[in-house]
Amino acid sequence: MPRPAARRPKDSTAAEGNDAALEAGRLLFAGECRFVIGVARIDGLPSDAMPEVAFAGRSNVGKSSLVNALTGRKTLARTSNTPGRTQQLNFFDLGGRLMLVDLPGYGYAKAPKGDVDRWNRLIRMYLKGRVGLRRLCLLIDARHGVKPSDRQVMDMLDEAAVAYQVVLTKTDKLKSGERAERCAAIADEIRKRAAANPEIIASSAVRGDGIAELRAVLASLASAEPLR
Repeated sequence: MPRPAARRPKDSTAAEGNDAALEAGRLLFAGECRFVIGVARIDGLPSDAMPEVAFAGRSNVGKSSLVNALTGRKTLARTSNTPGRTQQLNFFDLGGRLMLVDLPGYGYAKAPKGDVDRWNRLIRMYLKGRVGLRRLCLLIDARHGVKPSDRQVMDMLDEAAVAYQVVLTKTDKLKSGERAERCAAIADEIRKRAAANPEIIASSAVRGDGIAELRAVLASLASAEPLR
């Protein structure tokens, strides 16, 4: 008597789709990634014909470390223990399919007021006028949670209708229970924000947590073919 065909698990299609997304992210970020330009003035911005993803967060939140972890390179983006080190918009071309943009950190109290005003004005002008910007990754330090300066940026993103995704950084500094509580608290806070993606990615550039998942998300926003 023939053996009945094995039943396919109900969630197998979803699992295969997730595997495919993770592989697409891995392949994209395994490719060439090169520094294009550092911009300190809005009139120096490069063309936005290529889809862009920007990274923003408080000073010393770990933006450069995250960019390096995503691309598997140690020195692609400069890292520093000195808050406020990144003072321009740094553009990185990922295989001609996606532009990564490392924005200046905000909320650094010791920076000269003139510098803070100039950085904030540059970021506002970039966010409101960049047609190719597909998403902004808003980095939040897992140890401290959402701060008033983060909420100001969220307000600006909501007003400008710029889609953004919260990415927790430095989650290796917290115990698993603390991470879960932090994610739940932030999810509750952004639930009613118009431009916020409800998914929160908990990451660690040190341990690699969340890196594959974030690559998959960003790969879904990239051009299917190289544009250069």
